[in-house]
Amino acid sequence: MNISEIKELMTQFDQSSLREFSYKTNDKELVFSKNDRKVEEKPSLESENMVTTPVVDNGDVTSELSKVEEIKQEKEVERKDMGDVIESPLVGVAYLSPSPTQEPFVAIGDSVKKGQTLLIIEAMKVMNEILAPRDGIITDILVSNEEVVEFGKGLVSIK
Repeated sequence: MNISEIKELMTQFDQSSLREFSYKTNDKELVFSKNDRKVEEKPSLESENMVTTPVVDNGDVTSELSKVEEIKQEKEVERKDMGDVIESPLVGVAYLSPSPTQEPFVAIGDSVKKGQTLLIIEAMKVMNEILAPRDGIITDILVSNEEVVEFGKGLVSIK
């Protein structure tokens, strides 16, 4: 997502009746809110319940968004070097081996064939095998054993 897309989202959000909006990817999160956030300060002599609204300096937002965009582009280059990222098709717990006493299904550097089991995701007591979509070499394992994964989270990279 580039800065112009973010600005367009901000404009659409501002014109909408939505009070909050959030967009989250594996490594980024964008949150818009029209809700007032008030900060209570210690009572002073003038007022027992003094409430102030924090002042937000929007001057740095553009530079921060450009930094975020640069980081995103760097990550995309890294991902291209890593190969194709296999993403989680569901929410659940990732298991890298068939049982705690057995070796993992795959390791970094392993050659895999299309249809080979890469890992298992348990969802609602059902074990779902995640299969290699094509032949290749494992360049990275992006989850740890027994990690809770969300839909779309990168699991394994194949080059």
